[in-house]
Amino acid sequence: MWAPPCGLAPLGGLILAVLSILHLEDNEADHVLVAHVLRRSDLDVELTWVDTLEEFERVLREQPVDAILADYHLAGFSGMDAWALVQASGRELPFVLVSGAIGEATVADAMVRGVSDYVDKNRLTRLPAVLQRTLEFCAAKRAQAQAAEALAESRRRLADLTEHLQASIERERADIAREIHDDIGGSLAAVKLDLAWIARRVTDDDTRSHVQAALAMAEHALGASQRIMRNLRPAVLDQGLVAAVQWLAQTFAERTGLAVRVHGSLGAGTVLPPAVETVAYRTAQEAMTNILKHAQASEVRIDVSDLEGVLTLEIADNGRGATPQDLAKLQSFGLLGLRERAQTVGGWLDVVTAPGQGMTLIVSVPLDGTVAHQGDDSET
Repeated sequence: MWAPPCGLAPLGGLILAVLSILHLEDNEADHVLVAHVLRRSDLDVELTWVDTLEEFERVLREQPVDAILADYHLAGFSGMDAWALVQASGRELPFVLVSGAIGEATVADAMVRGVSDYVDKNRLTRLPAVLQRTLEFCAAKRAQAQAAEALAESRRRLADLTEHLQASIERERADIAREIHDDIGGSLAAVKLDLAWIARRVTDDDTRSHVQAALAMAEHALGASQRIMRNLRPAVLDQGLVAAVQWLAQTFAERTGLAVRVHGSLGAGTVLPPAVETVAYRTAQEAMTNILKHAQASEVRIDVSDLEGVLTLEIADNGRGATPQDLAKLQSFGLLGLRERAQTVGGWLDVVTAPGQGMTLIVSVPLDGTVAHQGDDSET
């Protein structure tokens, strides 16, 4: 059954189209009274009346519905049975119980189960305001859900972009390292050989001195090119993550004078995906650079393990640590970058620190099919 429209519906300052309201009520007089109250309000409502659960389900399935009004006590079923059908349909609709007195406990239970509101039939003048409020609330909830979905999609796109950029950066680094090795390294080696040939044949002391200085500069440039090449794409990474981290720790200790200990413990036969190895290595590299710049530490400890199918890389220092305010500043730069790097391979970053108690960065990446075992420790 159908009752005619009832006026305009201002919602949040906007004039909406006719609202399609489904009214579940087994008493025709009560339905007429509800229609009369809505007709006298500012709401523009098209009211569809049903009095059975089957008819309610059919209208809900076949017709557009903006909100639902339902009696609680119905012949052979209750309004909560109708609410269960709405929930099963997966639709987010305002659902207002319009019933005689049903008790505070029943009302509270209905609200806990997700019903929008309750209006006593003896106070139907409240219905238009309650209906408008629930419509506004549902509209705000839908807008919030859409915003959350848009934000999640934006984050997914950002994660995809980050992963693409990281992969592009690593490819560029590998290409540059190869060019340095093939072109610059080869050219410097040839120059060094030619200078050595000249040095063996000149007899003038002044000329020999200049040749020896040029040889020293060529040797220095060759060493610098090799160091830059290793930083761009260390060949030792091809020997595995533990070997690469040990090499990184050794060169860092030689360059800075800090004591660096590395403990490696990867499972026998474990082969990490190249992307995971690169992320872990770059994380250790950047963490140690940050330690040198900010931590004022004298010791660094690095632990690598794949216990319980999770690759864990832990870099800890005995430096000055950080306050929550310091971390908030770091979030915008170093730590945020490390977190995004870990997320590109499905991992995450944890930070443990306190003023005067050093800082520990822990990168964790879930792995499939790995078996951990205790390996050898090495100290640099």
